[in-house]
Amino acid sequence: MIIISDTTPLHYLIEIEEQCLLRKLFGQIILPQGVIEELSHPKAPQKVKDWVQNLPDWIEVRTADTSLFQPQKKIGKGECHAIALAIEMKADAVLADDRGAVLEARRVNVQTIQTLGILEAAAKRNLLELEEALTRLQQTSFYVLPEIIEALLARHRLFKQSSN
Repeated sequence: MIIISDTTPLHYLIEIEEQCLLRKLFGQIILPQGVIEELSHPKAPQKVKDWVQNLPDWIEVRTADTSLFQPQKKIGKGECHAIALAIEMKADAVLADDRGAVLEARRVNVQTIQTLGILEAAAKRNLLELEEALTRLQQTSFYVLPEIIEALLARHRLFKQSSN
């Protein structure tokens, strides 16, 4: 499985100390150089910058051929590089949260997985307690409508009931 990550999902998973979920769910993660640059930005949380300085062995960094993707909407450098690399490598999915990036990825037939989807998939495999992880996520600068969290938790409760 080829999974490319944009900055945001990785940033927030590092902040809530759940970045290892990516290895458990997907094996290897590929980061474009543009994402490494964003994660290393001086304004990034120290925890994120420290992680980038000591990348685990399940992270591979590649340079994207950005000529393969011309966005129609304004999106960030990391998002542009992630989508371009996904096209180049024929990736299974891009991890991305930004609405514009998700729409651009879909426009070029690249599947996306968002941070909440990662947490939900991990909870289904009993890799974390979803409600607790969402509480930690909401203590960061991550923004999501309360109705989305409520719907996610309701869906998860139904899943747990049906799997018992």
